[in-house]
Amino acid sequence: MLITKELSYRHSTSFELSSIDLHIRQGEIVSLLGPNGSGKSTFLRLISRLITPGSGDVLLNGGQLKRMKSQEVARNLAMLPQMQDHQLDVTVGELVEFGRHPHRSGYGRISQEDQDIIDWAIDVTKLGDYKNRMLQSLSGGERQRAWIAMAIAQRPKILLLDEPTTYLDISHQLEVMELVTELNETHGMTVVMVLHDINQAASYSNRLIVLKDGSVRFDGIPQCVLCKEMFHSIFEIDAEIFMKNGKCFFTPSRLRKGECYEN
Repeated sequence: MLITKELSYRHSTSFELSSIDLHIRQGEIVSLLGPNGSGKSTFLRLISRLITPGSGDVLLNGGQLKRMKSQEVARNLAMLPQMQDHQLDVTVGELVEFGRHPHRSGYGRISQEDQDIIDWAIDVTKLGDYKNRMLQSLSGGERQRAWIAMAIAQRPKILLLDEPTTYLDISHQLEVMELVTELNETHGMTVVMVLHDINQAASYSNRLIVLKDGSVRFDGIPQCVLCKEMFHSIFEIDAEIFMKNGKCFFTPSRLRKGECYEN
């Protein structure tokens, strides 16, 4: 569905995302993990065409992303960046309506189909009671759901989320993650997201990709990726890994900076 071939990007003399070869399959929930500055958000911006790679290719449904028209890309792929303008002077309904722009021709009134999809996006994100509320008046969790509603109003096949739970309290974090699961399982969206909470990523994803210094170091199901070697080589900590209700979790035990990993 989405393939990167030797994808590279140099941000500065001190950072380069180098030769990334990945295949994102239809129906996956993929979480990108890694320390700050490892290239997670840069990778997401490359596959969403927000920035141009220095070399390599991104293929979307077999076609070169760089050769596609913007409307075609937006109909297949929606990107929600880490930071949004929460001070926009719009209602929730007006914000979600923006998501229909890639499907509209000209600047006429929205069609009944557009309105039905807007209503669907608002309903899925449980914002029906907030449709006429100003964006600025919402809580952090409500605003995040409103932005996700705008993104899914594009009806994309792939949803890209850059740290969707950042700055949210734990109840709103879980609310967003349950929404991501519903979008995947009920509505068939493939999801690729950057997360910092490793336990959350392992619990809600069926694949984890771990980056460090601009390259992929681990890639697989949570039960394989969450291992002592990964925690030491990537995050320089000791960790205890355990299973509960079929899910993989970890607890950190101590910092091990500068030490060699011992199996």
